[in-house]
Amino acid sequence: MSEEQLTTFTWLIPVGPMLVFFLIVLFTNRNKTLSWLLAWAGVGLSLVLGWIVALSAAFIFIADPHHMAEHPQIVHDSFAWLPVGPFFNWLKIGVSVDALTAVTLIMVTTTISAIFVYSVGYHRWGEGPGRHPVKGKPNHDGVDPLFSRFFAFMSLFAGSMLILVVSDSLLTLFVGWELMGLCSYLLIGFWYAKTYDDPKQLPPRTAAVKAFMTTRIGDVIMLLGIVYFYRVFGTLTFSEAFSAESLEHAIELVGAGGIALMALLLFSGTVGKSAQWPLHVWLPDAMEGPTPVSAVIHAAAMVSAGVYLILRIFPLIAVAIEGAGGVEIVIGGIGAFTAVMAATIAVAQNDVKRVLAYSTISQLGYMVAAVAIGAYIAAAFHLITHGFFKALLFLGSGSIIHGMEHGAEEVHDHHTDPQNMMNMGGLRKKMPITFWTFLIGGLALSGFPIITAGFWSKDEILAVAWNEGTVDGEVLSFIIFWGLVFGALMTAFYTARQISLTFLGKPRTALAEHAHESNRFMTIPLVVLSIFALFAGLSGVPEKFPILGPLFSNNFFEHFVATTIEEPMIEIFGAPSLEGVVLAIEQFSYIPLIISVVVAIGGLFIGWWTYGRKPLATEQPDPLVRPLGPLYTFLQNKWWWDELYEILFVNPTKSLARTFVYEWIDRGLIDGTLHLIGRAFYRVGYYLKRFEEVVISGGVDWLKDQVLNAAQEFRAIQTGRIQEYVLVSVLIGWALAVVVLLINSGFLDGIF
Repeated sequence: MSEEQLTTFTWLIPVGPMLVFFLIVLFTNRNKTLSWLLAWAGVGLSLVLGWIVALSAAFIFIADPHHMAEHPQIVHDSFAWLPVGPFFNWLKIGVSVDALTAVTLIMVTTTISAIFVYSVGYHRWGEGPGRHPVKGKPNHDGVDPLFSRFFAFMSLFAGSMLILVVSDSLLTLFVGWELMGLCSYLLIGFWYAKTYDDPKQLPPRTAAVKAFMTTRIGDVIMLLGIVYFYRVFGTLTFSEAFSAESLEHAIELVGAGGIALMALLLFSGTVGKSAQWPLHVWLPDAMEGPTPVSAVIHAAAMVSAGVYLILRIFPLIAVAIEGAGGVEIVIGGIGAFTAVMAATIAVAQNDVKRVLAYSTISQLGYMVAAVAIGAYIAAAFHLITHGFFKALLFLGSGSIIHGMEHGAEEVHDHHTDPQNMMNMGGLRKKMPITFWTFLIGGLALSGFPIITAGFWSKDEILAVAWNEGTVDGEVLSFIIFWGLVFGALMTAFYTARQISLTFLGKPRTALAEHAHESNRFMTIPLVVLSIFALFAGLSGVPEKFPILGPLFSNNFFEHFVATTIEEPMIEIFGAPSLEGVVLAIEQFSYIPLIISVVVAIGGLFIGWWTYGRKPLATEQPDPLVRPLGPLYTFLQNKWWWDELYEILFVNPTKSLARTFVYEWIDRGLIDGTLHLIGRAFYRVGYYLKRFEEVVISGGVDWLKDQVLNAAQEFRAIQTGRIQEYVLVSVLIGWALAVVVLLINSGFLDGIF
């Protein structure tokens, strides 16, 4: 396939979903069937084009790996944006495709397409309007009233993520980044009329505002980093900025401290978007949106975009870490702490989706920590595999909830929470397809050895951390390794807990007793994603792995993705450093492998022993409540982060807004100034009015009155009698004659 065709295909990848958004909003929003068919067509086009471009990149690499390492971008096309006089090329936007773009396109387009197919069944297309459909509330017995709106927003979401993935610069990446922020707000609050009696349970509209405002904190700091990036490099295009020459010039210009500051400013965007501590609090509440939205946020887009950003700017981060050790501490510390913290919280959650939400936060922490210790490929590998099995798990949880809601309709019980795992049990026989696919996703999340994709990607992160900590003697890597090991143990434990509480034993409520398998729109995507959750990891089997390594003979994922940054990294750090920084998967060791296997199987076994060996009976409390005591309450309440933020930030901000901004600034300063100006102009206007009334209007009226009075007096002279006119004329004549005589005689000289 020619480069021109690949370039055209790349430009068209995000066009389908973006175009569908406008078509649904403007034309087809009243036709639900046509709306979802258009949405399918849009993502289907992106799926086909994305796979064509990605496979073309893979074939080019297979044909000539060295050429692709020297020229990693198989597609790069851009044009001037806002050309102004001599600054014609001051900003350029365009598309590019390299190995990282290719593997991300495979994951994103596949998972999004599966989610779109699933969504038709989830929103009960074809089941009629239901008994009491209410816009902005879930419609459990019929099609969602806002069915078309949902697919319009989801199409915009998909298109935004694809814009971000194929972007060649921080400018267009930020456009897709912010569009996804808008879409998350619209879709988390999709059921805007839904409310809860529990004041601690955020309704969707409040959760949407929380997500939007929290991520804006990271985005604003990231925008400062983008401005600083442009100031230093003179461009926002990745290929131009991350050449060895450009990076060396940047170091000379601002020094190691400036590069470190730039990297951390940009990393702040990842902290917000990928829900890393301390901006992690929005993601669990984002579960208030429909389950397909949760799957898109947690797997195909949104949070994956944050990790994709730091992978895309990895050369900058690597240079910053080399020049300032504090960068590694900040990024690695945040990632490792988030991974452990979120895993411990997930252990004590009962909402089937909230467990997965904290699981996502934890797994994203793995990726962030991996980037900090230089495990570029391992982080990218886990990003891809995690996208597949986390999409599978979220769609599986939606299928579970769907089945429970069907049970609620049959028994007319709308008070029992269909998302609470304590109300489930026994769904293995009720929902066999959902059970087996969810089990595959859970095993992949736990890193079950050999047969799941999660094992290969998670094990590589642990292997790099082990080698960096033991072989190279880096204390931070050693701490990160054991922190991630503990997080992996907790992950396997809460996964076994979730599967046991949901599927094993006997139904604990009437909802579970009357649950049934979901429709094919929902189950077929589960089966497809379960295949990727099992086999996607085989693309990255280490060459030195026993038996399987020689069998596959070539770690394709490692060598393929390494071409993205191989040349500039070699030029900057030299070939020896490349082995530790980029090709980290090559560092195979039996010790982290054994630890990873023991932790995964051990955590699963402990979870099954606690919850699955003797499944819970109806209303039986969680077995962890008694042994953990106050610690269980602490974990169940999410380390009290929301309450702490409420005290430290939310309440002071509201108080500041109410007292200072509203009372002093708005009402006191702004309103006071406006009212003062208003009163001043009113007073001036009053005196101008009085001047107009008294001087202008009054003077004219007085003059008019005098003229009228004079006319009234002189009017009496005109009687119409000739005799009187003659008499008056004679008198006037005599008076004039007398005056003339007096003047001539000089009588008046003494007077005048």
